[in-house]
Amino acid sequence: MLNINNNMTAVKKAVLVRLVQLQLEGKLESEIDNIPDELVPADAMPVRYSLAHDKDVIKARVLAEMGISLETADITKPLSSYVAEAMNREKPTWPVMTMLPNACHGCKTAHFFPTDACQGCEGRPCAVNCPKQAIEIVDHRAHIDQRKCIKCGLCQQNCQYHAIVKFTPPCETACPVGAISKDAYGIEHIDYEKCIFCGACTRECPFGAMQPKSQLTDVIRQIMNGKRVHAMYAPAIGAQFRAQPGQLEGALLAAGFTKAWEVAIGADITADNEAKEFEERMEKGEKMMTTSCCPAWVRLAQVHIPDILPAVSSTGSPMHYNGELSKKDDPECVTVFIGPCVAKRREGFDDEFIDYVLTVDEVDALFTAKGIDITKMEAKPGKYLPTVSGRNFAKTGGVAESVRLRLKDESILKPYVVNGMTAPMVKQLQMWGRMVAGAVPFPPSAPNMVEVMCCEGGCIAGPGIITNPKLGGGLLMKYANSGSLPPIGGKPVACDMDSVIQGEKE
Repeated sequence: MLNINNNMTAVKKAVLVRLVQLQLEGKLESEIDNIPDELVPADAMPVRYSLAHDKDVIKARVLAEMGISLETADITKPLSSYVAEAMNREKPTWPVMTMLPNACHGCKTAHFFPTDACQGCEGRPCAVNCPKQAIEIVDHRAHIDQRKCIKCGLCQQNCQYHAIVKFTPPCETACPVGAISKDAYGIEHIDYEKCIFCGACTRECPFGAMQPKSQLTDVIRQIMNGKRVHAMYAPAIGAQFRAQPGQLEGALLAAGFTKAWEVAIGADITADNEAKEFEERMEKGEKMMTTSCCPAWVRLAQVHIPDILPAVSSTGSPMHYNGELSKKDDPECVTVFIGPCVAKRREGFDDEFIDYVLTVDEVDALFTAKGIDITKMEAKPGKYLPTVSGRNFAKTGGVAESVRLRLKDESILKPYVVNGMTAPMVKQLQMWGRMVAGAVPFPPSAPNMVEVMCCEGGCIAGPGIITNPKLGGGLLMKYANSGSLPPIGGKPVACDMDSVIQGEKE
């Protein structure tokens, strides 16, 4: 996984912060065309072929941050010519991601090659074990004929000097469903019909060629127009800003949001409903149920594993329930979900209770643009505290644990946790899909509850985070334990919308 502490992250934030500043100052149309020159000064060292190319890439990033698709945009037109489109659209446009062709490095296809560590040894196990005789020794160094190579990796496995390495394009390798491929010019493209919007490619590409289309411009417009805008932040976000409970709510209110909801409340509702659904399914004799809170997993099932769809829980996600809660509290409000996830934007397209979806790095840019230091904010927590298990939805295993706590008989649960989606894991899920469809019998060892997290580590490792996942895990534990866990016989108290709304008003 690419460390989030890298120059690409800094560039993306700089673009977004400047864009937000101009919008807040009312200077977006008049000064937006200056952003590439501001971020790529004349005395800068070119990252790519020239400073002009670097500026064009910044220009493309600005368009993506305004929610414009690069697949249809004309990069030769001034940025100011797209401001009206961004300011006047009624809702975000499809798809939720975009590809920046001029940012793509055009990496070579996956292949093995010898490095300078090769010793040209007499044993030559790389050449001897090559099934296609694709390796020969030239000038005391191994050379691989890529036309013959079948990429089996035996040469790498047999080299005692570890002199043979495998090169793989990070985006293609990260995509678990093969939705990314090269065109005739070597530039990567995303097949949005196959894409599950997990965001793995956006996280892994060190050139930032794949980028989510931001909805921050839309949200700021709604706030500036005087709308009542409700921020609904996911449990994973509470652990991203190193602050005390309630300070994030204070920062969101200072940024212009009318109300801040903690989506762990929705997670409690999801856990309550999913536990009931699981018990009902098992009583009916069903063999397996999978969780439904990860939208990338739900889309993967819909597009790539339709056989397993009958086993996917019909329970809504925490985002859905919090959106419903927010609209019930204020029918005229604009709902904005804030999380670490790109796939939530895809889910939001189909949810009547969700108007916009932001990622935590976008909210971080908003705070920066407005000069908000979250650690110095007055804590303004909501009156209704969620459970610890609701907040723990953000980590791998948290959903299954939340369901277990709510079962009448915990012994019926045989859980399996998918910690990050990979191509091999997709094949395993496809096998379970055949079992659900009746094509293959269920073995006694098969799980009956499958929690699927497409990001390794859970939502705390999503593509829109600003904190290292390992640190985020520790911060989440501290944050979760600041919640409440009122026991009734050791079980969390059931959460319902009416009681939450009444509690908020009291």
